Amino acid sequence: MGEGLTVQSCSRCRRDALVHQAYSGQHLCGSHLSSSIRKRTSKELRLQLDLPKDATREDGEPFRLLIAVSGGKDSAVLLSMMSEIIGRRRDVELVAGCIDEGIDGYRAPSLECARELAQQLGIRFETLSYEEMGYGRMDEVVQIMPAMGEMHTEARGLMPCSFCGVFRRQGLNALAEKLGADIMALGHNLDDMAQSILMNLQKGEIDRSVRLAPHTHSPIEGVIPRIVPLRWIPEQEIHAHAVSAGLPIHHGECPHAPGAMRQQSRAVVASMEASTPGARHGLLHSLDHIRKLHWIANPDSKHEVNECLECGEITSKEVCQSCTMRKWISEAT
Repeated sequence: MGEGLTVQSCSRCRRDALVHQAYSGQHLCGSHLSSSIRKRTSKELRLQLDLPKDATREDGEPFRLLIAVSGGKDSAVLLSMMSEIIGRRRDVELVAGCIDEGIDGYRAPSLECARELAQQLGIRFETLSYEEMGYGRMDEVVQIMPAMGEMHTEARGLMPCSFCGVFRRQGLNALAEKLGADIMALGHNLDDMAQSILMNLQKGEIDRSVRLAPHTHSPIEGVIPRIVPLRWIPEQEIHAHAVSAGLPIHHGECPHAPGAMRQQSRAVVASMEASTPGARHGLLHSLDHIRKLHWIANPDSKHEVNECLECGEITSKEVCQSCTMRKWISEAT
């Protein structure tokens, strides 16, 4: 350590601090960071997941909660926190579910990290691949994207994430249906939420923001409700806790991600937070207020959905984007 470089003490004890919360002014050591994350996660879980004292279903099966995992830091912290908070309940079954997109050098090692953590926690682990769903490996989809663009105007200029996001959502829906899950938990952190809100607002898509998880109090017909217990936890704190707690996590970035719109929003949100600590919280608070106002203004409104003519999944169009993209792929190969 260089001369003159000092480590701040934790604001709650005398140990060395692991993170500095610029938005609160606090410095936290690994232990107090862990308890802080657990406290905020527990609070959100109570607000988003209304579990009775005995959540056992009428068929005698436990209430089944699918936790979407990827092997990354967010889902690892989500899985470990969910295990700590409600993992001992006999009337609730936690299942870790991972979607295998088929990305060489990225998904295989991250999938193993997810499997290892699930085994450590004694949680059932299930996977579903893009190939099983009829999309083919994502690496192969990326190779034929130029051909799809030449054949279909709507496919021109789309990034790999546009395809992967659609397939992944469909994959999680299919996995939830296969497992008979009642609720799905996603590992979106505060930065993820702020980026999504910003992307939707800059495109004027208020309805899309209103439909962001959690869905427990405004369910979308035909879709398993999502909850996001980590939505108030900044990415930096999640990463620091995952490393401090020794959770098995994969640090690699998806090779197809550069250039995606989210990368631009990530930079904007980081810049806003650096100049105005608390900006991410402000964006999420704004969304919650917009959501309440939307409900008040439209008390009888329901999310308009149709059934896809091809697969029967819910969609706002006649044919869902997943089936449309699957058709593009089959025509280009």
